[in-house]
Amino acid sequence: MFSHFYLLPYGIVLQAIAIVHFIRRRPDGFWLWIIIFGGGLGALVYIVVEVIPDAGLLRGSLRSFGRRSRIRELEYAVHDNPSAGNFEELGGLYLDQAKFVQARQCYDRAIAARADSVDAFHRRGLSEFEMQDFAAAVPDFERVVASDPAYDFYRAATLLAASYARIGQTEKARSLFQSVSRFSTTSELQFCYASFLAEQNQPDAARDWANKILTKKHTMPGFQRRRERPWFRRAAALMRQLPRS
Repeated sequence: MFSHFYLLPYGIVLQAIAIVHFIRRRPDGFWLWIIIFGGGLGALVYIVVEVIPDAGLLRGSLRSFGRRSRIRELEYAVHDNPSAGNFEELGGLYLDQAKFVQARQCYDRAIAARADSVDAFHRRGLSEFEMQDFAAAVPDFERVVASDPAYDFYRAATLLAASYARIGQTEKARSLFQSVSRFSTTSELQFCYASFLAEQNQPDAARDWANKILTKKHTMPGFQRRRERPWFRRAAALMRQLPRS
């Protein structure tokens, strides 16, 4: 019965689906061998174990259609009602769509109209950071961290430290990384800190922090492991680049 998976056309279709998903999501490498050499049956096993649980992550892609419609509505609305709230909402939608230039422009307008929103400064800082305008991101993140050091689960402080490193304020970066690492265990913080240490010619310390990310794979539940895959890949790539002592 199982041999029918190798012979029937839907076995090839299952393999195609599995390979496309594997390329996009990059799970553990052994799955590729199971898909290829296991034929349709191997692909079916992969789909049950990896693709179906990923369905929850695909809801974000479906919601993106609604976001585009809302973006169009707000683009018209800000012409008639250029309120800070409208610009903040539009900026947030642009940020979700990785349109960082437009997001920054919206937050510029929102902050000009109302400069008391910590979230607007944080999100403008995120836009500037993604645009690699680290000098501009620093004062925005500084304002957020001064208001609330733990803002967004210490993400503002993490990216402030990374921005300090990018503009050459090494001691500020080191001090802030050390401070934040006492309270936060996010993969983003650990990767940024590892990258900073690698740039400071401290490969052993960098390896330790990158390894903290990779060791999480063994204890995380499956859904969280799937979300963390981009950080696992970055940490593994950094480990390969680090010289051995």
